[in-house]
Amino acid sequence: MRKASIESKDYQKYYRQLILKKIGISGQKKIINSKVLVIGAGGLGCPLILYLAYSGVGNLGIVDHDKVEISNLSRQVLYTRQDIGKFKTSVSKKAAKKINKKININIFTEKINNKNIKKIAKNYQIICDGTDNFKSRFIINDYCLKNKKILISSAINKFDGQLYTFNFKKKSPCFRCFVPEIPGQEINCETDGIMTTLAGIAGSLQANEVIKSILNIKSKFKGNIMIFNALNTNFRWVKLLKDPNCKNNHLHE
Repeated sequence: MRKASIESKDYQKYYRQLILKKIGISGQKKIINSKVLVIGAGGLGCPLILYLAYSGVGNLGIVDHDKVEISNLSRQVLYTRQDIGKFKTSVSKKAAKKINKKININIFTEKINNKNIKKIAKNYQIICDGTDNFKSRFIINDYCLKNKKILISSAINKFDGQLYTFNFKKKSPCFRCFVPEIPGQEINCETDGIMTTLAGIAGSLQANEVIKSILNIKSKFKGNIMIFNALNTNFRWVKLLKDPNCKNNHLHE
């Protein structure tokens, strides 16, 4: 993956970020040279990819095995009717390239599993989980914990969303501390429905946490989960503690 610097055209493009004291030239260089993997290019992944590209993230990986379907078009903002039947990875790469032609994008048109996650994720500093099933979430969580990655994960259902950042470079609880076992009944947008705008809110918040992590800006997410509701615009924080019975306790040490 390339090491990039800020060129003259970049100063104009990112000027509104460069004048922020918490970003500046040094911060924008960090963003340009960051390496972020997005797993899931659906309702969460689409706004996430958009804002990472607009922010100037220089190295992006996108993982998804699905093709665009008509039911995606109500909330997956990277896709149009012309994209139906095409792989989401290819379409999202093309869209991100239109936003930022300098961005280096690797696509992985496959479903994440225990056999391929190391090959896919090893070169990325920050892993974003936008998947829609608990099996994938456990695989991603366990890999990130074992390999001391930063995991930024979001989940949405009906009108409710959750967002959590696990910095496994430091001592931290993990997703299994929150959800020890896969629930008996899978919960996702297909079975329960989803409010269109909720996906945009959650994906944008996820992108915001990625940028904060790149810049090492102190976050309230340490040890907390943000839970929010799109109907009443209510945001609350829930403290997450390490579960003494967590299956990953040997990795927490």
